[in-house]
Amino acid sequence: MDTPPAMRRASHGKLSLAYEVIGPDHGRPLLLLMGVGAQMLTWHDDFCWALARSGFQVVRMDNRDAGLSTHLSDLGEPKVVDMILRPKRAARYSLTDMAADAFAVCDAMGWDNVNVVGGSMGGMIAQTMAIERPRRVRSLTSIMSSPSARIGRASVRTSVKVAGLLQQQVHSPEEAGRQLVEMYKMIGTSPSVYPLDADWLHEVGARSYARAYDPAGKLRQQAAMLSAPNRTAALRKLRVPTLVMHGSADVMIRPSGGRATADAVPDSRLVMLPDVGHGAFPREVWPTMIEEITAISV
Repeated sequence: MDTPPAMRRASHGKLSLAYEVIGPDHGRPLLLLMGVGAQMLTWHDDFCWALARSGFQVVRMDNRDAGLSTHLSDLGEPKVVDMILRPKRAARYSLTDMAADAFAVCDAMGWDNVNVVGGSMGGMIAQTMAIERPRRVRSLTSIMSSPSARIGRASVRTSVKVAGLLQQQVHSPEEAGRQLVEMYKMIGTSPSVYPLDADWLHEVGARSYARAYDPAGKLRQQAAMLSAPNRTAALRKLRVPTLVMHGSADVMIRPSGGRATADAVPDSRLVMLPDVGHGAFPREVWPTMIEEITAISV
């Protein structure tokens, strides 16, 4: 069953969106969306196949400006100072545009509606999908995310450390692999709690570099996230089955972001993952995550 999936493409206007399909045609439709600068590879193959074995047909995609999807280089690189002080000026597109990309992938799959699972910025895109086209969203799972980039945001110390690491440009797959490992030593789950899968992270970093290395594209994604309006009021009107999961030790989007999401959505379920950091979910918590996603999905 665990045959490597073939790359497919969907069109949204001038954009080409790369995605992969994992699992049987008769499975419940499930779309995975990842965060800023992250490619579809960040959804671990084994995690995707475990979802497929739980009854899903899984699609993971590269957002615009990431991986093998279209990179909008002609839009230029946002200035960091504008992203902080004037985010609307910095934005080249919006989370609404990125949600429309995701629906284009669903259209290519022939899915009228979908269980959508998003992590970090992907959670914000997933929230936007549910808010703007609720009839097309069977269920919403928002992981390590927030109703606003300003709710639960990282401390200044963490932000400076992460920015310092990312300012170090890499020039080879090997360097990119090492950088991703160092990143998750900063923001991921403490190795004293769960072992860091450094070999897998190194592989993902190296493969991501080989597929597409685009720091400017990451900034355009980040500008879209920072310029998005607070979704709290809109989430209060949502009537989509909703699961919110968040690591209690997340330093990039602190647990208050997950709690704010759950507080906003009526009848949502909040699951805190003890001692788990941001992204790169430890294998040890996969069974809980998959059980919860399966339970909320329709």
